[in-house]
Amino acid sequence: MKPPITPDGRYIVVRGRLWRASNPHLPEHEREALVKDLMTARREVKAARDAEDEERLTAARKAVDAAKVGLGERGPVWWTDGAKDFNRHLAKNTPYADWYAELPDSKT
Repeated sequence: MKPPITPDGRYIVVRGRLWRASNPHLPEHEREALVKDLMTARREVKAARDAEDEERLTAARKAVDAAKVGLGERGPVWWTDGAKDFNRHLAKNTPYADWYAELPDSKT
């Protein structure tokens, strides 16, 4: 099941919290490459944890961050209208509160 997406497409909602969505304006080939990089980096985070290798873990986390910045999920916002970034805020405490309250699963 896909998480709800705010009406403006800027965020997904997971357990009541807003998480910045990927930049929908990225060319498909670029998005695919970044998602591939992200999945590889996440696997490397797991492997580094399993190996208890802190140096490797730090490098893997940096790779995850770089991919997420490239996708627009972290770093500078991808929209250009000057709207504030509500990444990681509870939806009920943002301008999306009324929209969120209307969702069937918003009470959980």
